[in-house]
Amino acid sequence: MNWITNFVRPRIKSLMGGRASETPDNLWRKCPSCGEMIFHRDLAAAQSVCPSCGFHLRIGPVERFAALFDNGLFDELPPPTVAADPLKFRGEKRYGDEMKSARAKTQRQEALTAARGTLDGMAVMVAVQPFDFLGGSLGMGVGEGLVRAMEAAVAEKRPFILFVSSGGARMQEGILSLMQMPRVTICVDMLREAGLPYIVVLTDPTFGGVSASYAMLGDVQIAEPGAQIGFTGARVIAQTIRAQLPEGFQRAEYLLEHGMLDMVVHRHALRETLSRVVHLLMKRSRPKKQAPPPALVDATASRGAHER
Repeated sequence: MNWITNFVRPRIKSLMGGRASETPDNLWRKCPSCGEMIFHRDLAAAQSVCPSCGFHLRIGPVERFAALFDNGLFDELPPPTVAADPLKFRGEKRYGDEMKSARAKTQRQEALTAARGTLDGMAVMVAVQPFDFLGGSLGMGVGEGLVRAMEAAVAEKRPFILFVSSGGARMQEGILSLMQMPRVTICVDMLREAGLPYIVVLTDPTFGGVSASYAMLGDVQIAEPGAQIGFTGARVIAQTIRAQLPEGFQRAEYLLEHGMLDMVVHRHALRETLSRVVHLLMKRSRPKKQAPPPALVDATASRGAHER
């Protein structure tokens, strides 16, 4: 029994004549790792990283674009139009109903959003495949979106950055979903032939056919701390081989130690890292950061001397 939920909150509402119901229920978020309650504004300011334990909560395209692009300015690519339910699939729910529900929940058309903008003055193309839309599953819409975004990147000579989180191929689209893996892989080759970097940032979780194809083909492979990355879940692997798996198996740090990743980067340092990597691979100098005005420097120095 949750004492706060079942007793305290109803009691407060009754004392306030129901006015407490006007207060939104999403002002606080509970960290899945340490259980800390975090005020929504503090969480947004920290880019959804728990200030207590450093756990990286999942975020979507809006937050990614705002944190990455210069001044938060970008031009979003229109989502492609594909067949809504090509196989007329029906499981516990109709596939068409699942799509409607996911679109209403996320206010996005598919599990992929791509946008063009600049990163420290460098023109880049960024795609985000978030987990909140049907588990970030790879369907025709995601595949077509990646193909068009990569083609646009080649035409505009922009490095391509992919933030990916996925459970794998979308079973409701069967073979049509699986065919998106070779299509995107071909476009990755197009980027390389054009001399454009393809950088992948793996976020929690990335599994299945996505991790077995384009998500592991980056020129530079980056992951966020603690991200789960693999092909099949650890429990299935343990049951199959009938052996105890190493501690931290399929976590980003384990993969880095065993040569599957190039680096594990904290979310707060991602923009700086991606800017440095992109400028290095494109053989261009990064713009120098402007020094603070002399008056500000003098004031800071005098304040430090006063404190001593």
